[in-house]
Amino acid sequence: MNKQGSEKVHSSRERKRYASVALIILFSILALLITLPIWVMFVASFKPGGDLLQYGLNLDINVSRMNLDNYVLLFTGQHEYWKWFFNSICLTVITVLSTLIISAFVGYGFAAYEFKGKKFLFLLVLLILSIPLEVVMLPLYKQMSAWKMMDSFTAVVLPFVAHASTIFFFRQYLVSIPQSLLEAGRIDGATEYGIFFRLIIPLMKPAFSAMAILNGMNAWNNYLWPLLVIRSSEKYPLTLGLNTLINPYGDNYSLLVVGSVFSVIPIFILFVAFQKYFIEGMMAGAVKG
Repeated sequence: MNKQGSEKVHSSRERKRYASVALIILFSILALLITLPIWVMFVASFKPGGDLLQYGLNLDINVSRMNLDNYVLLFTGQHEYWKWFFNSICLTVITVLSTLIISAFVGYGFAAYEFKGKKFLFLLVLLILSIPLEVVMLPLYKQMSAWKMMDSFTAVVLPFVAHASTIFFFRQYLVSIPQSLLEAGRIDGATEYGIFFRLIIPLMKPAFSAMAILNGMNAWNNYLWPLLVIRSSEKYPLTLGLNTLINPYGDNYSLLVVGSVFSVIPIFILFVAFQKYFIEGMMAGAVKG
């Protein structure tokens, strides 16, 4: 290799090295910005609630004023935090399981079968994707009221069990499944349900993992819809319960900040449990179709 060619190779390597360093710096800055609010909240959980009311959230670490009193209050105090926490756990588990099962059935139907009105029905799914919740909130509220489901977990879960984005994702994930696989199952004597549960479900593990995380986050952080349909404080999810602690006249900020720290834990556990398949599922669902 001549001198000019060697210089070009060296220059190319230098550019790649600089680009890699720049990406590392960029991702480090983004990671810092994302984790900074969590760190601020964690630090505040060791401070008296009055400090939060007086100084707000900040990065000031004053060891002399930091203690474990907030955590003692969380585990031993007289409050409804753990009832709200358990309500959110129940709502999230029920919502995720029902959404995944029903959406998987619908997405598989769109991907594997040909039937009259299929394109029109799938177009409706795409249209629903473009409609925000705030637009349909009033009709949903009137429907739940007419069905006498107000102030119940059913009213929180039922409107979202057939989630349009989840149906679309599953359809995109399954659309490239060869029909020969389904025919082989039928030749072996499997029923249509047997084909779905024995052949299709094992192939959908990455898709289920990705959608479990996304739907779990949505269900856990859901605030506006439960605010409309839940009336009894003992049925509040954690988002509503913590909101009731925000007032300038009580000493509830101690419970609020430490409770907010613990509210992050279930989502973190959910992501760790399914992160093995998360990226695989998201990429597969994005490129198939």
